[in-house]
Amino acid sequence: MDRLKGKAAAVTGGAMGIGAAVVRRMAEEGAAVAVLDWEDSAGQALASELTAKGHAVRYWHCDVTDGNQFKRVLDEVAEAFGSLTVLVNNAGISGPNKPTHELSEEEWDLVQTVNVKGVFLGTKHAIPHMKRAGVGSIINLSSIYGIVSAPDVPPYHASKGAVRLMSKTDALLYAPDRIRVNSVHPGFIWTPMVEHHLQTTGMEMDDAKQATADLHPLGHMGEPDDIAWGIVYLASDESKFVTGSELVIDGGYTAR
Repeated sequence: MDRLKGKAAAVTGGAMGIGAAVVRRMAEEGAAVAVLDWEDSAGQALASELTAKGHAVRYWHCDVTDGNQFKRVLDEVAEAFGSLTVLVNNAGISGPNKPTHELSEEEWDLVQTVNVKGVFLGTKHAIPHMKRAGVGSIINLSSIYGIVSAPDVPPYHASKGAVRLMSKTDALLYAPDRIRVNSVHPGFIWTPMVEHHLQTTGMEMDDAKQATADLHPLGHMGEPDDIAWGIVYLASDESKFVTGSELVIDGGYTAR
């Protein structure tokens, strides 16, 4: 129950899906956790639920594409919790499922702005707090599609490849400050984003779910907690010698 005792964490996209699972597991392991999202009702409900159970959890409205707002929120989190030592850059969107030549510039740019610029801004504004603390762990959500590809959602795949390399660059830049940076690469996890993606395939939902499950050698999609526990590990001192690495949690998808 105390794997993250003394840690102060911020989780973007923390109101639902993988983010909410991360918030729950981090709080249960002793961290003070800030839920950052623009889904205010879900974020406030999660924070209230966990606070009622005795955990140190608060909600902040945050648009990860707005640098001034992101900085203000992280400054407020650090002030409220006394420090900021863990950042989970989880917020992301899948974008349109179209071939490259049919995409508009606006559709492409939106995915890059949320999935890539959002990670940049979070890292940029968390680093000063971690330098002051003398320690830090930044955990960036990439994807299996930051490692391999598939003939769909080109903006998403490009964005997750960028996150993978950004993580390695920042791991090297900030290692002297004892700030670790790693990426996490989920397979298909049953979340609202994956459900939305499957709705774009043109298949019946049950058939789409089964076809997607069959992509994984273990024969099923993952659950948000499968990713959350990996992130707890990367946030904890158990991973103090891990930086610039890729934690792949994908049911064997990329082992083919």
